[in-house]
Amino acid sequence: MTGWDVSPSGVQGALKKTAVSAGELSTAGTNLSDTLPRTATAAGTVASGYTGPALATGPVAAALGEFMQHWQKDLRYVVERTGKSLTGAADATNEYVKGDLTMAAQAQHAAVQEPIPAPPGFSGRRPVSE
Repeated sequence: MTGWDVSPSGVQGALKKTAVSAGELSTAGTNLSDTLPRTATAAGTVASGYTGPALATGPVAAALGEFMQHWQKDLRYVVERTGKSLTGAADATNEYVKGDLTMAAQAQHAAVQEPIPAPPGFSGRRPVSE
């Protein structure tokens, strides 16, 4: 790998847009959970002439119930996975920025260090003691 090319501001913009969409998805899921039972009840039953309170026992109610039962786990997973993905991308970008700042600080620190020349006649080796 030759290096990273991450634009923190670009990541932030993408995360904001994705968070808005995730919020809309979450709202849609909540609305579905709220309205589906009412829709099933309003669909009525197969029996005619019933004058009591509406019961969600007809074929439409059963189909809606099966639909919700089948997709509920998947919808919940998508919402949770999206939230964790957003958090992970933000955390990774923050670490990238911290790494850049650390590397920049180290480079600046090294740049201002005075060179320490070796004393005249010193080769950098210690004499071997006998």
